Amino acid sequence: MANSILAPSDDSLAKEREAEPRIHHIPQGFSDHFALGFTKVLRFCADTFFAKRYGHRAIVLETVAGVPGMVGATIQHLTSLRRMQDDHGWIRTLMEEAENERMHLMTFIAVAQPTWFERLVIQLVQGGFYIAFFLLYLVSPRTAHRIVGYFEEEAVMSYTFYLAEIDEGRAENVPAPAIARHYWKLPADATLRDVVLVVRADEAHHRDVNHGFASKIAGEPIVERIPAPYPEHADDIRMAV
Repeated sequence: MANSILAPSDDSLAKEREAEPRIHHIPQGFSDHFALGFTKVLRFCADTFFAKRYGHRAIVLETVAGVPGMVGATIQHLTSLRRMQDDHGWIRTLMEEAENERMHLMTFIAVAQPTWFERLVIQLVQGGFYIAFFLLYLVSPRTAHRIVGYFEEEAVMSYTFYLAEIDEGRAENVPAPAIARHYWKLPADATLRDVVLVVRADEAHHRDVNHGFASKIAGEPIVERIPAPYPEHADDIRMAV
């Protein structure tokens, strides 16, 4: 679906963009600057609260990351029904994004168990964020998708830092959880590093798709929005869980 609204697929360019951590959408106008500023504030809070505890950071942030796709899919679904118009694949793409982010959470729970305080933070942050994002999407879907694009830029950077922690021995490269091996179709000897790589690739794809959605809504050129490659996922998620 992403290619249909973003740009024609180009394998060579897609490979160059694969989870590249420094890709950044230059903000254009108030909507984009607001989205970027909001994202930077949340990034500051996450850095202050979690520091380099990337496993715990992933757990809390993925509970929030799974919200926008579901909100967007819900509103796009209702809009399609109300206007009696085709959604051009947006609903399915956003639902897949929400499901994918939830699987990230299920995976990292097997790696780093959240503390009682982190569970409390999840309850409060998710509830507040859902309401705020739902209202924002009603008012300005462009800004909402741009925020998600910037969220995913930060997520790619965070998982890049997580990889550095693993590679430099500060985070243990434990065996990949069974749920991750099934969902991403990883080999039996896969490790946490392999998991972080495919999760980062997921986030890179979501980054490009949401920036593309925002640009499409704004009527901006989207030729640069060739989405990063999306890892192959298992069809039977229930078996994975």
